[in-house]
Amino acid sequence: MSAERPAPLAPRDLIVAAIVNLVWGLNIIAVKMSVEAVPPLAAGGLRLLVVLLVCISWLRVVPGRMRLLVTLGLLNGALFLIFVNLSLRVSDNVSALAIAGQLGVPFSLILGVVFLKERIALPRLIGIAMSFGGVVLLVFDPAVVGEVAGLLLTTLGTLAFAIGSLLQRRLAGVPVLTLYAWIGLIGAAVLFAMSAVMEPGAIARLPDLRLGDFGWILFSALGSTMMGQVGMAWLLQRHPIATVMPLTLGSPVIAVLASSLAFGTVLTPLMIVGGMITMTGVAIITLRSARPARPVP
Repeated sequence: MSAERPAPLAPRDLIVAAIVNLVWGLNIIAVKMSVEAVPPLAAGGLRLLVVLLVCISWLRVVPGRMRLLVTLGLLNGALFLIFVNLSLRVSDNVSALAIAGQLGVPFSLILGVVFLKERIALPRLIGIAMSFGGVVLLVFDPAVVGEVAGLLLTTLGTLAFAIGSLLQRRLAGVPVLTLYAWIGLIGAAVLFAMSAVMEPGAIARLPDLRLGDFGWILFSALGSTMMGQVGMAWLLQRHPIATVMPLTLGSPVIAVLASSLAFGTVLTPLMIVGGMITMTGVAIITLRSARPARPVP
């Protein structure tokens, strides 16, 4: 008896996928603009406070899962935004950071192999090598050589997020909005506390923030964090991962091109080559990871 075939993608599924790619791709611009207007730790705290306020009705104690939820909040809330916001504050070549930001995909695969004993075949090994190789190539570009600190911080941010994503697998069954309520609460508390110590006066100045600058933070909170994640969860509830994962491959391309246009970054030949190598590696990993396992005879 043949297995039930998954439902085909409907027009609204494609619209949701397009929105997810768009908000994730444009988010790097919003974060860069927000950390130029507000010190990076305070900007991250304000972003997560918005997430908390949106999800607060879903904030609840989950018996037996609180240690994991707290750790997830520290990783995907506080630590991730510390690295990402600082990287964008100290860097001018945002397009290069957009490329390095794709390392979360190979990091997630490596962590799955190490901690979950997942099997990995040659194509995905090649994808990992290409993903990291493309980013390493950027360091040799004269237009990027001054952004090594930013690239390193972005890489650490993607690693923190990948570890958090690994934890989310152990939180299966916990509603997505409950996860983000805890991420918002814990992340905002940590970032505001750090800002009070390391960015004197930053929190006190937040009420004077211009509406346009607050709009960038609002876009990151509601667009990237909420619309992007909820949209992905909605798609994964309707379709198998083999169908959904390849739909997200447009976001890094949008991020690189949009940041180049927004900030006037010249895409040098070496950046284009490094970006293509990295994104090809990410595509290989994504497509191979999305393939359903062969049925056991």
